[in-house]
Amino acid sequence: MAAVQSLFTNGIVNGYGKNDKVSIATSVARYATSNETGLEGPDQVLVANEDTVWDADGRVRIKIDQCQNDEFKPISIPGLLMQTAKKYPNCPALISRPGVDGSRTTITYKEYERQVRTVAKAFLHLGLERHHSVCILGFNTPEWFISDIAAIYAGGFAAGIYTTNSPEACQYCAESSRANIIVVEDAKQLEKILQVKKSLPKLKAIIQYDGIPSAKDVLSWSELIEIGEKQSDDKLNAVLRTIGINECCTLVYTSGTVGNPKAVMLSHDNLLTDAKAVQVAAGFGRESTHEMIVSFLPLSHVAAQVVDIFTCMLMAGTVYFADKNALRGSLLDTLLAARPTAFLGVPRVWEKIYEKMQVVARNNGPIKRWIASWAKAQGLRHHMSRETRPSWGFLLAKWLVFNKVKAALGLERCHLFATAAAPLSDDIKKYFMSLDIIIIDAYGMSECAGAHTLCTQADFRLGSVGRTLPGFFTKLDAIDATGEGEVCMGGRHVFMGYLHDPEKTREAKDENGWLHSGDLGKIDAEGFLYVTGRMKELIITAGGENIPPVRIEQLLVKECPGLSNAMLIGDRKKYCTILVTLKTEINTETGEPMDPLASDALKWAKSLGSKSRTLPEVLNSQDPLVYKGIQEAIDATNEKAISNAHRVQKFRILPHDFSVPTGELGPTLKLRRNFVLKKYANLIDDMYKE
Repeated sequence: MAAVQSLFTNGIVNGYGKNDKVSIATSVARYATSNETGLEGPDQVLVANEDTVWDADGRVRIKIDQCQNDEFKPISIPGLLMQTAKKYPNCPALISRPGVDGSRTTITYKEYERQVRTVAKAFLHLGLERHHSVCILGFNTPEWFISDIAAIYAGGFAAGIYTTNSPEACQYCAESSRANIIVVEDAKQLEKILQVKKSLPKLKAIIQYDGIPSAKDVLSWSELIEIGEKQSDDKLNAVLRTIGINECCTLVYTSGTVGNPKAVMLSHDNLLTDAKAVQVAAGFGRESTHEMIVSFLPLSHVAAQVVDIFTCMLMAGTVYFADKNALRGSLLDTLLAARPTAFLGVPRVWEKIYEKMQVVARNNGPIKRWIASWAKAQGLRHHMSRETRPSWGFLLAKWLVFNKVKAALGLERCHLFATAAAPLSDDIKKYFMSLDIIIIDAYGMSECAGAHTLCTQADFRLGSVGRTLPGFFTKLDAIDATGEGEVCMGGRHVFMGYLHDPEKTREAKDENGWLHSGDLGKIDAEGFLYVTGRMKELIITAGGENIPPVRIEQLLVKECPGLSNAMLIGDRKKYCTILVTLKTEINTETGEPMDPLASDALKWAKSLGSKSRTLPEVLNSQDPLVYKGIQEAIDATNEKAISNAHRVQKFRILPHDFSVPTGELGPTLKLRRNFVLKKYANLIDDMYKE
C-alpha cells in the first residue's frame, strides 16, 4: 500500500469541495485491475509497473482514490464512444460548419461511431502502425474529430498540429510522433506538408478533408471513406482488443516558446478522467435542455479537445462547428445560430465581445443608457453580494436588459460561461457579471489533460481560478513568507510523460507523481486557488527584486483606453520598462492588425486633442498628445506600485498590435514573451541606453 500511496504522501493539499483540506497521507487508493492477456480491449488495464514513461509503447499504473464512485470507473475512448452511440444512437453529435450553400450537416452518435470505424479501417489499410501517429492540421470540423478518434481506434496516436505552424514546425511534430498519416484541411495546409514530405520517411499517406486535392498521391476525404468501407472489421477488431486504458492515445504539443515543443503523452484514462471531473464540477448534463457547445478554439490545444470532444461525448452533447473566421469576427453569427448551453472562450475572445458591446452602448440614446446603467448596478450587486433570493430590482433588470443582451449574443440558453488559458481582468469579469453573465475560470495545462481547478456559477471568487476538481489534489511547493509556492497537481489526469524525453519528464513530474506547474499560487482557507505569477515569467531585476508582470500590464491597459496590450520588460535590468500597442482595426480575412486606430483608441486620442487617425501617424509624428496620455496612464499605474522596483520608467509604442499572424500571440492567444523579446530587441535596448 505504501507504493500505491506514493502520489498521496507529500504534505497537506486541497481536494474538491468547500473547506476540503485533507492530509493525503490518510487517503486510501487502489490500483485498477490489470489484465494479463491483453486481448480483452479496449476497456482493459494493461499490466504496468511504472507511474511515468516516455516510450511510445509505455504503460502506466492507474491509481483510483477510494472516494471516487462508478462515474470515474476507467474506460477507453473507443469504449466510451461505443457506449454513447448505443445508448443515444439518434442524438445529434456533430453539426458541421456551413457549406458553400450555407447548409449544415448533422451527424448522429450512431453515424459518428460508424464513420470513426470506417476511417480507422482506412488508416490501418494505409499503413498506420501501433503507437505511431496520425497528425491533423486544420480548423475544427467533424473530419478533425473523426480523424482524431479513428487514430485512437486503430491503435495509434492522435496528434494535432496548430494551423499557424510553419512547414518546419509541422515537420518536427510529424517526425517526433512518427507520423504514418497526416490529415490536412485544405491546399494551404497541404502545401506545408508537401514542402517537408521528403524529410518524413515514416509518412505513408496524406489526406485532405476540404476540397479536392490537386497534388499527386494525396487522398480526398471521400476517397478515404471509400477505402475504409471496402475493409472488413477483422483487423480493426483485432487492434481494439490490444488497446489498454493506461497507454498513450493522444499527443498534445506544448507551445515551444523555448526550444522545440514537447510531446505530452496522454492516456485514455488521463483524458476521460479530466473530462468527467469537468462534467461533474460544471454541472454539465444536469439541465433540462440538451447540452450544445460551439467548437472554435484550436483543437490542437488540450482544453478544446477535452471540452469539445470528450466531455460532449460523455454527456451525449452536440457540437456545433464555427467557421474558420470565428476568431476574426464571425463567431457571433455561429452563436446566434447554435444558441449554445455552455461557452468557453479564451480571454481575448471575451475582450473582443466586451469592446464591441462598448461600441453599441455608446450609440444608445440617453434613456437606454440610463436603464442599462441602473440594470447593471442591480446585476453587480446581486452577484457580488451572493444574494440567495433575487431582489425585485434584479428580476426587473433581468426582464428589461439581461435577457435581451444574452439573446443578442446568442447566449440566452447558456448556464456556463468560462475562460481559460490566460488571466482575464477582473474589470471585464465585473462588466459581464453586471449583465448576469458570470464568467468562471478554469485552470490547468496540457500535462494535466486540461483542467485541474474550476470556479462554478454558484461558487466563485474574483481573482481565483477555483477549487480543485473532484478526485484531484493540489499542493504548494516551497512556500515562502507570503504564503505563495509552486502549484503542484496530483491525480489520474497527470500525464504519462514527454515522448522520448526522460530529462524534461523528470523536471515536470517528480518521483511521487506530482506535476510541477511552474506557476506561483496561494490557496485560501476555503480551498480557492489564486495563481499569482509564472516562475519562468517572473521578472528578476538586477537588484534581485521579483516582479510578476501580469498585474502591472493589466493595470496599465485599464488606465489607458487606447491601449490593447502591454508587456513589461526588466529581467536582469536596472529598472522596468514596458512595450505597448494601440488598438487598431483588424483585417477580418487574415486576422492581421491594420493601420487605422480602432474606435476606442480613436475616441481616446480625440479626447486628448490629438488629430491622429492611424498608428503610423502617431509613430511618425511622435504625437506628443498620445505619448503624454500613455505616460499619464503609466504614472497612475506607478502610484499603485508596491515598491520602486515595480515602477515603469520608460515605454515604447510598437508598430502594430499583437496578433497570431505577426507572431506575438500563440494559437490560443497567449502572449509569447520570448518571441516579443527577440522581435523587438532593438527597441528594448534603446530604452536601456544611458
